[in-house]
Amino acid sequence: MRAVRAVRGGLGAVVLLGAAAVAPAQAAPGPSWTAAPAAGRPYVYLEGAAGSVLQDTLSVTNPTTEPLTVRLTGQGGTPVAFAARTVTVPARTRADVPFAVTVTADTPPGDHRGAVRAEAAGRATVVPLHLRVSGPQLSALTVEDVRVERSGALRYTLVNRGNTVLAPRLAVRAEGLFGAVLDRPERALPVTLRPGERLTRTDPWPDPPALDSVTVRLTAAAPGAAPATARADVFLASRAGVGVLAAALLAAAGTTAYAIPAIRRRRR
Repeated sequence: MRAVRAVRGGLGAVVLLGAAAVAPAQAAPGPSWTAAPAAGRPYVYLEGAAGSVLQDTLSVTNPTTEPLTVRLTGQGGTPVAFAARTVTVPARTRADVPFAVTVTADTPPGDHRGAVRAEAAGRATVVPLHLRVSGPQLSALTVEDVRVERSGALRYTLVNRGNTVLAPRLAVRAEGLFGAVLDRPERALPVTLRPGERLTRTDPWPDPPALDSVTVRLTAAAPGAAPATARADVFLASRAGVGVLAAALLAAAGTTAYAIPAIRRRRR
């Protein structure tokens, strides 16, 4: 897909296409209105340099028998300007609404996300907007603030320190006094990180050691980014583990107490 620069003369007028340009309305129950990028694309994709103005079109289709008033806004911090923020679409008609995205001069290179929101008749539709700003790209990911909760769950923060959208992966390994107690191979996480975004996650650890001194290492990676590792040292002591240790100490103390009088009797 290609980006189209907005002409200096403005965004142009809203284009209304008659019923002949719209697919036949569905039978009852009545069909609902739709909003989507022109040409049936699943999302808006724009690409250009910092300081440019990029243009696209949102198609709002009203298959009902009544006029529809739609309010259009931008979301996600991406500056979006519409030819008209409020559009009334006649019955069985499609309105093509031009809009422009201004890429400010200080916008860093890389991928940026936003959205175009259409709201009408008590319902809203959000169309994703993907913006790629040309220039040197840097993929950088760190994992920070690793800690083990009392429940044994692992808590950590992923930080996107580059200018591209990242799909992070994570590997976990924990070493106790007598060897590995947890070894999770690298796996994809169900998240994406935008440039500059921080995300704190908590992953379960169903069977942590009952009593052990453990070093936990997390290694985060993403395509194009160098792996990053962080660690946390923790002493794990559950009630059951403490109870076993206390019983062992008492037993050892009892054995010692019994042995001392026997030794004294032998000396006599």
